[in-house]
Amino acid sequence: MIQVTLQTNRLTLVPLGDEHLEYEIFLDANPDVMRYLGAGKPRERSEVEKHHKERVDAARNGLGFWAGFLGADFVGWWLLAPADEDERGQAELGYRLLPDFWRQGLASEGAAALLAYGFEDVGLTQVFAETMAVNAGSRAVMSRLRLTYLGTRGEGANGPVPGSDQGTVDYAITKDRWAAFVH
Repeated sequence: MIQVTLQTNRLTLVPLGDEHLEYEIFLDANPDVMRYLGAGKPRERSEVEKHHKERVDAARNGLGFWAGFLGADFVGWWLLAPADEDERGQAELGYRLLPDFWRQGLASEGAAALLAYGFEDVGLTQVFAETMAVNAGSRAVMSRLRLTYLGTRGEGANGPVPGSDQGTVDYAITKDRWAAFVH
């Protein structure tokens, strides 16, 4: 199964390809976007190029990364990636949007489309997500989509990002819970 283009009320999610590299470079160069990721600072072009190749190569079984567009405007990317070496129908959900598109419901809209696709078309049984505990925006998206908070790990470990000592939070949703939420 190959990745497909997904359409929501406002977004078009296109399987990530080499034609999207410059968008990713622009996205990852934004300090606000990168605040809660990695070292908490913008990425250099060479690092984004490396990650881009890994993202494109990660696509399999209909899962991978999608570039999101609102009309002709690049919004960011979403991922529904296979769990590492997991053949039990699990995948990771993620999203990264440009600040101009924050707080408009677009992260949730794109993520909901990926959840529906993953559960209904790909046959996933569970989807999980994680973020830094201090990333209130991302946590709100996960809650809005009815992902269940599973716990926090790594509390007390200082890192380069303010608030990183609060740890990483884990969320998940099963196919049954998703079906009850949307129906």
